[in-house]
Amino acid sequence: MKRYIIGLDEGTTSARTLIYDVKENKIICVVNEKFNQYFPKPGWVEQDANEIYKTLETTMYNAIKEAKIKFDDIIGIGITNQRETVVAWNKKTGESVFPAIVWQCRRTSNFCENIKPSLKKYIKKTTGLIVDAYFSASKIKWLLENNSKVKKLLNDDNLCIGTIDSYITYRLTNGKSFITDTSNASRTMLYNINTMDYDNKLLKKFNIPRQILPKVVSNGKQLAVAQTKLGDIPIGSILGDQQSSLFGQGCFEIGLAKSTYGTGCFILSNTGNKPFHNKRLLSTIAWTINGETTYALEGSIFNAGTVVNWMIDDLKILESNKISSEISNSLTDTNGVYFVPAFTGMGAPYWKTYAKGAIVGLTRGTTRDHIIRAGLESIAYNTYDIIKCMEEDDIKIKELRVDGGVSRNDFLMQFQSNLLNTKVIKPSSSECTVLGTIYMTGLALGYFKNLSEIKKLIEVSKIYTPKMNNTTRNELHKNWIKAVQQTIGK
Repeated sequence: MKRYIIGLDEGTTSARTLIYDVKENKIICVVNEKFNQYFPKPGWVEQDANEIYKTLETTMYNAIKEAKIKFDDIIGIGITNQRETVVAWNKKTGESVFPAIVWQCRRTSNFCENIKPSLKKYIKKTTGLIVDAYFSASKIKWLLENNSKVKKLLNDDNLCIGTIDSYITYRLTNGKSFITDTSNASRTMLYNINTMDYDNKLLKKFNIPRQILPKVVSNGKQLAVAQTKLGDIPIGSILGDQQSSLFGQGCFEIGLAKSTYGTGCFILSNTGNKPFHNKRLLSTIAWTINGETTYALEGSIFNAGTVVNWMIDDLKILESNKISSEISNSLTDTNGVYFVPAFTGMGAPYWKTYAKGAIVGLTRGTTRDHIIRAGLESIAYNTYDIIKCMEEDDIKIKELRVDGGVSRNDFLMQFQSNLLNTKVIKPSSSECTVLGTIYMTGLALGYFKNLSEIKKLIEVSKIYTPKMNNTTRNELHKNWIKAVQQTIGK
């Protein structure tokens, strides 16, 4: 019996392949390679999609070789990816013709700011999204209007534009499959999450031809076939990274929520078979399995892991994430310092495109260690704000399940539990994002019977319980809100 599922995880800063052993319920190999980031102008973020694919392909072959698995034992491939990032490529060759515009890129902020209120309202109602340069639609529009190669391919009916998952699938299948799944489509600001189709009015408003976009498919079955140098391998799943994490954490019931602490921080809660339209949060598709859609509420924090990276790489006041935890635990508080990390504006629940980061409350008594702790606390405060927004919709968050690189920070996880006054649960595996698409692949290809069977596979590593009184909690959060207002305005 076949026993291995390949998980392809195309993230914001690296491409990774993980090999999962179905029989042993464990990841037996991880191969990771970083790729280049480009910042041609302030607020602009680009990547080379051709480089991304080649890097991902390399990690896949290296992982298969390193794990010493036989080709005949491979069940299939699951794909998870950074969302909203847009690629334009040549339909015939599969080559990207312009740098990928990354989800963090703010080049279309002006355009988004000037969209009429009536259209913004329509977009929120139909797509579940708040109008922002973060999403794909304005990036696609920019490509169509500003690049001569893209314009020529469009005129020659030789253009494909899609999110990064559709590009990876296209390349893996040698151009046979131009598809995306509903979780990724729901992040484009072009997809109607009520009718489950691209919205004709929005396509017209953004002047985006339907034929250049990928076909939207449902998970729960084989989606395509990867034509590798080893032979054909079924592709069993495509999921946007945050939805994949929700699935990988086993959040299959209403009120179960997860937070992924990566480059950004993404909090999703399962809302069942209907979208909730919260004014300050995003309604998104979690996944669709054989035509049955599960929705989620989402709050996106643009800068989380970047806070730690900034202190390590740029300020050079910190050596590692682990040391930041040790330093923070050695202090009783931040000595009144608050860090508002709006490096690329602020996402939910504030949505301030042009906000700049700030460290407030500095005194002569402030030390390096206070700033480090304030940086970590900022991630927890912003997460708290989003969770409280979710609960405005009568969805009580029962517990918060966490994953991502920064979730390894013990101080941050305990502080998060203290603020939320609820359990924070960390699974044994920190690879929930890619496990989501791996589990979905196993379900699609018949190796798991149902969601209940998958849920039994998820093991807990640590549970953080709150250790803070209400008076302290309320005082700290009140001062955080003051710092945010001081930084970005009310």
